[in-house]
Amino acid sequence: MFATYLIGLREGLEATLVVSILVAFLVKSQRRDRLPQVWAGVGLAVALSVLFGWLIEYTSTSLLSRSEDRELFEAITSVAAVVFVTWMIFWMRPAARTIAGELRGKLTEALAVGSLAVAGMAFLAVIREGLETALIFYSAAQGAAGDSGPLLALIGGIVTAVVLGVLLYASALRINLSKFFTWTGALLILVAAGILKYGVHDFQEAGVLPGLNDLAFDITGTLDPSTWYAALLAGMFNVTPAPTVLETIAWVAYAVPVLLLFLRPARRKPAPTATTTTVTERGADTGAEAEAASTPQRA
Repeated sequence: MFATYLIGLREGLEATLVVSILVAFLVKSQRRDRLPQVWAGVGLAVALSVLFGWLIEYTSTSLLSRSEDRELFEAITSVAAVVFVTWMIFWMRPAARTIAGELRGKLTEALAVGSLAVAGMAFLAVIREGLETALIFYSAAQGAAGDSGPLLALIGGIVTAVVLGVLLYASALRINLSKFFTWTGALLILVAAGILKYGVHDFQEAGVLPGLNDLAFDITGTLDPSTWYAALLAGMFNVTPAPTVLETIAWVAYAVPVLLLFLRPARRKPAPTATTTTVTERGADTGAEAEAASTPQRA
């Protein structure tokens, strides 16, 4: 459940920061009359994201009758989720420095067009996070059919993100978003590695890849699947005591180079001298804007 909580927290905070930037800009610009359009766009994005998640689940459980087809569908969604996770964590780190300015510019253009443009801009700013969350959650929660735990963990992560976003907007919380996105990004890479491993297993069960019975190792005697810590490792990173050779290769081939690339020191470039990430002025700066002025991040 930790994996789905982390997904909700990370994606939820990104979406919350985007919304807070839009709201802060309208408030500071004395355009509160456009706030209903922003919330309408956000609400539509959330509704469509939930619908997308339901469609994925419905397709897997109701539209696909053969087990091989379900396994293949789950494998494809797992690979797609890994692609989205990888793109998200690498995009967010440099984008955090400029996202506030870009959103202000787009919102300024939308204000000049009209209310529908404002709603559309808010919708597009949030829908990406929502669709990613639905797809990644489905892939991370595979194998937990009938268990409400992953869904509750996801909701808990989103609620936590919203609370953090509100506190940042209200200048009641100081948080180093650079470190936050670095640590959560590293953990999400391990989650993505587990999702990829699960996808390879599904491909093997669907008959697309060979080696379903070729185990890389079997430490069931040491890591008893019935124990709480084995369940924790399996739930967080899909670490199992008897993986196949291809599953193990996929996990290592993804996790090791991506982690090294993500955590490698960045070349220092001239930048503002501010060293902390804070929210300084209600209605004017948000955590994401402060992130843009923080010490240069490691790429």
